[in-house]
Amino acid sequence: MAVTQYRSTLASPRAALLAPMLAAALAFLPAAGAVAQNTAYQPEVGQAGKDVVWVPTSQALVEKMLDIAKVTPKDYLIDLGSGDGRTVITAAQRGLTAHGIEFNPDMVALARQAATKAGVADRATFTAGDLFEADLSRAQVITMFLLPSINEKLRPTLLDMKPGTRVVSNTFRMGDWQPDETATVTDQCQNWCTALLWIVPAKVEGAWKLGNRDLKLSQQYQMLTGTLGQSPISDARLKGNEISFTADGVRYTGTVDGKRMTGKADKQGNWTASRS
Repeated sequence: MAVTQYRSTLASPRAALLAPMLAAALAFLPAAGAVAQNTAYQPEVGQAGKDVVWVPTSQALVEKMLDIAKVTPKDYLIDLGSGDGRTVITAAQRGLTAHGIEFNPDMVALARQAATKAGVADRATFTAGDLFEADLSRAQVITMFLLPSINEKLRPTLLDMKPGTRVVSNTFRMGDWQPDETATVTDQCQNWCTALLWIVPAKVEGAWKLGNRDLKLSQQYQMLTGTLGQSPISDARLKGNEISFTADGVRYTGTVDGKRMTGKADKQGNWTASRS
C-alpha cells in the first residue's frame, strides 16, 4: 500500500484544494489495516514535512493505478512520495520489484516495517530522500500523487526517460501534456479517485527520409503533425516508441529505434525511415 506526498504547505493558496483530500483520507485511514503498527511513530493525515503534507491514496485507487499501467513482474516501479509504502507494497505483492522515495525518515521506517509484515521486504524497498534528486532511470513505471505544479516540475525529467516508461498519477495532471488514458474508480473511493496514465514518447521531431520522400515531423509530447512529401499527415501520434500516422489515405504504423523507424503501410508493405 502506498501513500503520496505533496509539495505544498497547509498555509499555501492550495489549502482549499487539499481540504477535501484530508477529510477523505481521515475517513479512510482507520481501514488501512495493512500498515504495520508502530508505537514509536504514528503519522497523522495532513502532517507537514519539507513543504509537503501527507495524504494517503485509497487502496482501491492504488490497485487501479497499477492496473492502468499494466504492470507485470518484470517491471521495476518507483513511487514518488511513498509515505507509508502502500503503492510499493501492493506492487511487490503483484510480483514487481518496487522502490519508494519519501522525504520523511519516520515514514520510511514505517513503510519498511509494513513491507516486512507483508512478507515483501525483499522486493519493496524505501529510501529517505528528495524525489527531485532521485535517479529514476531504472524504472519502467513511475507512480505519484503530487500537486500539478510538482508534476510539471518533474515533467522534463519524465520526458527524458526511456520511451515506453509508464507514468501514473492520482488525479492531478501534467500541465499541457495530456494523459494517454484515464480511469476512475467509484467503489471504496470517495475523493481523488482518478488514475491518469502517460506513456513517455520517443523523440522524433525533425526531418526523416521515408523511401524517396521527406517525412517532416513536429512533436508536442505524444502528438505529431507534419508532412510526407507534399502531403500533410493526420491522426499522428506516438505511444512510447510506437508511431502511427496517415498520409495520402495510407495508414503507417511502426516502431522508432533511435535514428531509424520501421513498420508497415496499409496495402503497401514494409516501410523504413531514417533521420536526414
